[in-house]
Amino acid sequence: MSHLPASVRLAVAGSVGALVLALAVPARAADAALVLNDLEYLEMPGLNVMLAHDFYPEGHQGGVGIIQNGQRTATNGDIRLEPTPGQWQPVPKVGKRVVDRATGEISVRMEYPDPAKDRKGFNPIVYPDLHIAYTIRVRPEGAGSAFRIVVDFEQPIPEAWVGRIGFNLELFPGLLYGRTFAAESGSGIFPRQANGPGFYDAQREYQLVPLATGPRLLISGESDQLRMVIESIGGGPLQLIDGRGQHNNGWFVVRSLVPAGKTAGAIEWRVSAHAIPGWKSAPVVQVSQVGYLPAQRKVAVVELDRTDESILPVQLLRVAESGGLTPVLERAVQPWGRFLRYRYLQLDFSEVTQPGMYVVRYGTVESSPFKVGPDVFARDVWQPTLETFLPVQMCHVRVNDRYRVWHDFCHLDDARMAPVNHNHFDGYLQGPSTLCEFQPGQHVPGLDRGGWHDAGDDDLRVESQAETIYGLALAWEAFQVDYDNTTVDQATRVVELHRPDGVADILQQIEHGALTIVGGYRSMGRLYRGIIVPTLRQYVLLGDFSAVSDNVPFTGDAAAATTPPVGLPGSADDRWVFTEDNPRREIQVAACLAAASRALRTYRPELAAQCLTAARELWDRTKVPDEIFRTGAAVELLVATGEAKYADWLKAHADTIAARIAATPNPTDGPSRPRFSGWMIGRAVPLLQDAAFTQKIRDAVKAHQAVVATQARKTPYGVPYEPAIWGAGWLIQRFGMEQVFLHRAFPDLVSDEYMLNALNFILGCHPGPNTSSFVSGVGAKSLTTAYGMNRGDESYIPGGSASGTALIRPDFPELLDWPYLWQQTEYVLGGGTTDWLILALAANTVSHR
Repeated sequence: MSHLPASVRLAVAGSVGALVLALAVPARAADAALVLNDLEYLEMPGLNVMLAHDFYPEGHQGGVGIIQNGQRTATNGDIRLEPTPGQWQPVPKVGKRVVDRATGEISVRMEYPDPAKDRKGFNPIVYPDLHIAYTIRVRPEGAGSAFRIVVDFEQPIPEAWVGRIGFNLELFPGLLYGRTFAAESGSGIFPRQANGPGFYDAQREYQLVPLATGPRLLISGESDQLRMVIESIGGGPLQLIDGRGQHNNGWFVVRSLVPAGKTAGAIEWRVSAHAIPGWKSAPVVQVSQVGYLPAQRKVAVVELDRTDESILPVQLLRVAESGGLTPVLERAVQPWGRFLRYRYLQLDFSEVTQPGMYVVRYGTVESSPFKVGPDVFARDVWQPTLETFLPVQMCHVRVNDRYRVWHDFCHLDDARMAPVNHNHFDGYLQGPSTLCEFQPGQHVPGLDRGGWHDAGDDDLRVESQAETIYGLALAWEAFQVDYDNTTVDQATRVVELHRPDGVADILQQIEHGALTIVGGYRSMGRLYRGIIVPTLRQYVLLGDFSAVSDNVPFTGDAAAATTPPVGLPGSADDRWVFTEDNPRREIQVAACLAAASRALRTYRPELAAQCLTAARELWDRTKVPDEIFRTGAAVELLVATGEAKYADWLKAHADTIAARIAATPNPTDGPSRPRFSGWMIGRAVPLLQDAAFTQKIRDAVKAHQAVVATQARKTPYGVPYEPAIWGAGWLIQRFGMEQVFLHRAFPDLVSDEYMLNALNFILGCHPGPNTSSFVSGVGAKSLTTAYGMNRGDESYIPGGSASGTALIRPDFPELLDWPYLWQQTEYVLGGGTTDWLILALAANTVSHR
């Protein structure tokens, strides 16, 4: 506590007097101990300890991590420069992991700074003038669940940093609210919200007074599931800190400071995380939370602990008309095999076609209820995305929902030209020129209309705007979605949910997206890269985006002494517009605008013409480094115009297109980027009327589907699935969307099986104990705490499609009920929204065949 103000130190010390707590060591099974497994982490029944398998500290994945009785209770065990660091704060450079199988010890070398992140890269971090290197070691200690964490420094830390550098271990708050803690300083309950008192440290940063301090800390002593004892043997005493003092999304932090002059064993903790003797993960029954068409293949998946060799009967039960559950079938199932850390069984009940409501039961464990019927996707499935999520995300408008206002008029002062030679903290980079006639700081007209906030953020990335337009336009053409339940008044900038206005909602959304791209293009003579707030204080706003600026275009001198600071009326709070020279992105947007022109041709002919003009110009002037990048634009311009030059281009590149039928020629590898592959080409094949071209594409599609089938058999879910840290759900949606259009173009080569499997995955049949649908408000159980504009309220937006189950490397799938993990529950625009919409609409179309 030496870094605390004297008055705070006295208050804490005086509250406990000479009290010393005798903290109980967790009970353990005599025959169980932590051992190093083949995946190079420590394990025993009920406990896993990882070190540096992940390094994603801003997403609470990295350093030392603890999975306790099936729940990830602690993570990010590492040296940090702040008591409760948040995003955009220094993180170490990770070196090589070393595993000693003789001792069971895992170690990794770390150092500050990380040159790859210091003021450069996608999310630049400003590092202090500090150079330190250290090694973290983790090893089991004797029998039972105890282990050591030891940190060795290569040199003593600089004197100026003594009292500032510490070892942090983050505890997941969602499991701890209402649980107890106890230390030498006293005991208490983990609070639901951050509470004072607080103080300013020597760096004038606000900090909360620690909840507890002492050499030993007991966490959740009353809970066999969560009980943990941490003891500081080397280094400063432990501090239990509420990490939400500076950051709303902070976790609880256990921290001890690195002492002066010490290298070997500068930090040494003994941790005893209670493992329930003989613990096994409970069986989980995974089904679509919405249901199944009568004729589709229906497979329920049962997930078991990998050591659970029992195979109980699986029952399908129907909800009887008079109430209760009536058995429909019961059978012993055969094991599917191992995937990640689990063992899987499958129940194929495809022969059941009688419409009704059902549940699947394995032993005493039941699934959520689901529907079987031809109308299962007709209502309450795709509609929430179109009638709620997309309108809520609309920028430059006010969004009313009966008695609720989702957000008021926003960003009406868009936008000022970004400064040159500027690397923005959220991945926007403006080079030495603005690439247009507007100068830095100058207001750019035409940008105060249209667009959608990019989910949890309020920025408008051109690729996410274009992808959203594109998916909506394809959905309109493929499925003629004339659904109308929203009023959109562009003249008054007012949107009313649950109030039809006689115009198809999907057309009004396409219009809204086209307005932002075309507006920027006509003003600047080129595409914008993105539109985003200039300051971090604005960026981290939680709630109503209308509060991010004063809605009045700034025309003064931002550097003038009389200019109010951002946050006050009259300030230079307008969002910045960035430009870039990115041919691949420009040709991608050309494809999207061409598709939009077709959808808007009757509803908004003038805007449709502007979209098509921009698409043509981008095609003509854009020089791409690889001609394959033109594929999507050629297809969409051909469909839009029927002109020979686009057909000729496709025919001339038939061999390349066929050879790269599943390639992803995109500017980034993000999960929501369009893939210019076989699913697109199929829509052009009938227009070309070229037998040789058609045969080449058909052969390539057939070979591609054989690969898909092989990949799908590697998982119990019938889809290609190689879990990543995050975004895996969007990748499955993308795969499913591609299968939709491949099936429509080549029904004799591509069945509807894989697109429906992808839909089932998104709707709940996916790994891990959380079987929620990834689409909020859709299905019997769904994500109702998500990373959207209302995440500060721990709420959700109906129809938002989240990234879903993430992988805690190497083998732990996780989907937490928590609003601040973007890699699990963030909504996005682009493919992350429209791929889902297309999948659900396609399934509804299948039901009508």
